[in-house]
Amino acid sequence: MTANLRDSGNLSAALTEGLGLRLCPWDPDSDADVEAWLRGVTDPEFQRWNTPIVPITDRAGARDSLRTRAIRAAEGATAAFRITDPQSGTPLGHIGFNDIRQAQRIAVIGYWVLPEARGQGVATRALRLAARWGFDELGMHRLELDHAVGHEVSCRVAQKCGFLAEGILRGSIFEAGRRDAFRDAHLHARLATDPEPSAV
Repeated sequence: MTANLRDSGNLSAALTEGLGLRLCPWDPDSDADVEAWLRGVTDPEFQRWNTPIVPITDRAGARDSLRTRAIRAAEGATAAFRITDPQSGTPLGHIGFNDIRQAQRIAVIGYWVLPEARGQGVATRALRLAARWGFDELGMHRLELDHAVGHEVSCRVAQKCGFLAEGILRGSIFEAGRRDAFRDAHLHARLATDPEPSAV
């Protein structure tokens, strides 16, 4: 099931399911969602590769972060999905369109997986599902993602999902845990006209 929101501009109600996963919007009013979000963004492996502009250290900060994302989704600027097991409803991680540029038909994707769900192909399946949603429902022509140089796991996920490596973005992201130093990132992208990647 997929909600067609290309014309409505409201991405807060988006829902898509497939490849053994369900993607649905994070709910800032849900204590379970807030707890899962907090665990994800405070996980040491997440923090090794990501430094959020606004630090999140407690439930209040996590709830505020989800509320901000919900507002931006309602405006059509982003779309943030909780990756969920469709049978149990257990949260597995996050995938989101962090920057949707409708005029250019370009969107930027980011993702992370909770520690207990790693090693199961969750990120790969979620990225394939989200990419198809981005092309078919958002009407995007180009999807981009970047990751810190050295993050080989994220690099493999991108490649498996047909996101070709396009180069290095010099000094484009913060160093781990710092906002006064920068590091390079690998840029990957996939076009709507690119061939579909082989099966997971």
